[in-house]
Amino acid sequence: MAADIFPRKKPATSGSTTVQQYHQQNLSNNNLIPAPNWQGLYPTIRERNAVMFNNDLMADVHFVVGPPGGTQRLPGHKYVLAVGSSVFHAMFYGELAEDKDEIRIPDVDPAAFLAMLKYIYCDEIDLAADTVLATLYAAKKYIVPHLARACVNFLETSLSAKNACVLLSQSCLFEEPDLTQRCWEVIDAQAELALKSEGFCDIDFQTLESILRRETLNAKEIVVFEAALNWAEVECQRQDLALSIENKRKVLGKALYLIRIPTMALDDFANGAAQSGVLTLNETNDIFLWYTAAKKPELQFVSKARKGLVPQRCHRFQSCAYRSNQWRYRGRCDSIQFAVDKRVFIAGFGLYGSSCGSAEYSAKIELKRQGVVLGQNLSKYFSDGSSNTFPVWFEYPVQIEPDTFYTASVILDGNELSYFGQEGMTEVQCGKVTVQFQCSSDSTNGTGVQGGQIPELIFYA
Repeated sequence: MAADIFPRKKPATSGSTTVQQYHQQNLSNNNLIPAPNWQGLYPTIRERNAVMFNNDLMADVHFVVGPPGGTQRLPGHKYVLAVGSSVFHAMFYGELAEDKDEIRIPDVDPAAFLAMLKYIYCDEIDLAADTVLATLYAAKKYIVPHLARACVNFLETSLSAKNACVLLSQSCLFEEPDLTQRCWEVIDAQAELALKSEGFCDIDFQTLESILRRETLNAKEIVVFEAALNWAEVECQRQDLALSIENKRKVLGKALYLIRIPTMALDDFANGAAQSGVLTLNETNDIFLWYTAAKKPELQFVSKARKGLVPQRCHRFQSCAYRSNQWRYRGRCDSIQFAVDKRVFIAGFGLYGSSCGSAEYSAKIELKRQGVVLGQNLSKYFSDGSSNTFPVWFEYPVQIEPDTFYTASVILDGNELSYFGQEGMTEVQCGKVTVQFQCSSDSTNGTGVQGGQIPELIFYA
């Protein structure tokens, strides 16, 4: 993501040193001894400032960055730093400025501090996945807003179910409401993946509570329950507590009652939560009575099911038809490409069924991007002989990024004659999402933009 803002220039002499060489050596504070009249090698103030990045030459302050045992001593130039940050300006030139040659910064990661210095000195943004959060912290601490915004953009771009819970926790800490909203969108739509991710166990208690309270969480309650127990196990380790049922319940505290155990399927409760040992005997008995008794007991647990998310359907045909020799299935692939203008999560496809009475179909659905399979599932669906569409679902919703084409495919096995779509549209407005369609080279059974199968995309937005 680093922005190469310096124009490439021909070397002045065979012995000249390029600004890129300075960057590479200065990252490790292995400074070159500048050649005589080195200033003349670089025509712009940016390039001359860049030479000073992490360079002891003319440094008038040093920073000891990082926690004890992991510190790094970095040189700085007060004027350059003050121009780049109001915090540094106050530190060096404000009314309460202290004339120190060395400043200790134990709460900032050295790599993140270097990334911030590189932006201040070189006007370059160089972010990496393993240090971007620490860089965001540094940019916030020293009020470098453009770098902070770049960090947030980087995080939004790399956001997925695997890291959404951790980023939710961090976005609240850093007071980044846009990033918080993006995290919730991913967690809601891909809740089961997010709850099963390793990152879920790394969140703080406040974030755990906010997720367990979430009304639009799109997950089975047994998955929520198991995720909470996994978090409790890791939290016991963080608190140096023995891994016992009692301690798991202790670290969960009142958050346990945010899990909507009475809304589980009875089998999930009987074979899962009821035998976990986390619930008291009275709680277990009361919940069994909640399932079976006409007069239900009062429970501390929330007993109203979550609303989840309502899937949207993008229908791409204006009409459908059937003929005596169409639409046939002999192991061939029906496929279409599509792109959206906003991030969505594809939950499944709507497919046509038999035009000759009721029939069952076996469907292998697949979603790809540039040849890479992102999701697939093999399932069956029953069609009643009508021209309606019938949903077929992926195991988990698949995240779709805007402005790039994805390939939706299905291989059907069943009654050879079915309905098919006609008068297909190249662009469909579905709520706030615009979907574009184009033909796919994977389609070997006749499906295209104008007609065929896969009449609907089912998604969360």
